[in-house]
Amino acid sequence: MKLTILGCHSATPRTDTNPTSQVLEIKNHMFLIDCGEGTQVELRRNKVKFSRIKHIFISHLHGDHYFGLVGLVSTFRLLTRETELHIYGPKGLKKVITLQMKLSDSWTNYPLIFHELNSKETELIYEDDKVEVHTIPLKHRIYTNGFLFKEKENERKLDINAVNEANISRAYYRKLKQGADVENEDGVLIDNGSVTKDPIPPQSYAYCSDTVYNESVIPIIKDVTVLYHESTFLDKNEDLCERTKHSTAKQAATIAKKANVGRLILGHYSTRYGSYDGFETEAKTVFENVLLSKDGKSFEF
Repeated sequence: MKLTILGCHSATPRTDTNPTSQVLEIKNHMFLIDCGEGTQVELRRNKVKFSRIKHIFISHLHGDHYFGLVGLVSTFRLLTRETELHIYGPKGLKKVITLQMKLSDSWTNYPLIFHELNSKETELIYEDDKVEVHTIPLKHRIYTNGFLFKEKENERKLDINAVNEANISRAYYRKLKQGADVENEDGVLIDNGSVTKDPIPPQSYAYCSDTVYNESVIPIIKDVTVLYHESTFLDKNEDLCERTKHSTAKQAATIAKKANVGRLILGHYSTRYGSYDGFETEAKTVFENVLLSKDGKSFEF
């Protein structure tokens, strides 16, 4: 699982900071999460292949999270894309994007499929044989979701020496990986656990975009491998959280601790701060395993 931060700052873009966008690579998928202004430039800077992006997840309709989307959709058209593009986001997103394309006479030459969201409860919005994606309802000034990406259970690993010693035909390797007991060449039933090893534990990633401190997300993100949680403010500006519906680094760490997550990544920093070291320092007073996001930084788990 690899996460590349394209932008991790709030509000307006600057020459040295980009608004929110990131790419998650998980089980051979490449998911784009939020698409602030300048995202396609950062995709190129970080050498992300446009053709691999088939699913885009938009948390909410504040500009610093989706103003780069119509430009990216248009660029895909100019690159003569043919593959379907699925976009998941709040109700109204389809109207905004298609109106811009209509007025500029820039209809796509590839299937553009919107999945509009309006539920206030967590729901499954994407699933295949490898990955599930669920919404994480958040509390912000407008309708907002985070997203939970979960690997499905991995197959068991063959202990080849044990398999050969048990005289099992290759025709049964698939069943063994799926956890089944099988008969060997002599008709003897072989216990699966004696010839296979436990699979690599599945990983998960929770993305909590803009939100005020909100403990209702804890059951949804419980025990995730990695949590990205917005941390717009430091403690000294906590009074701004309720009005703007954002969180502090320490509040993000509190959610991480109560949800028993593996690691916490902080981001969505207010540009009022000259340094981001304070975010890590304050968060670590509550939760030790803290990482700071940075534009262009990649994490591998």
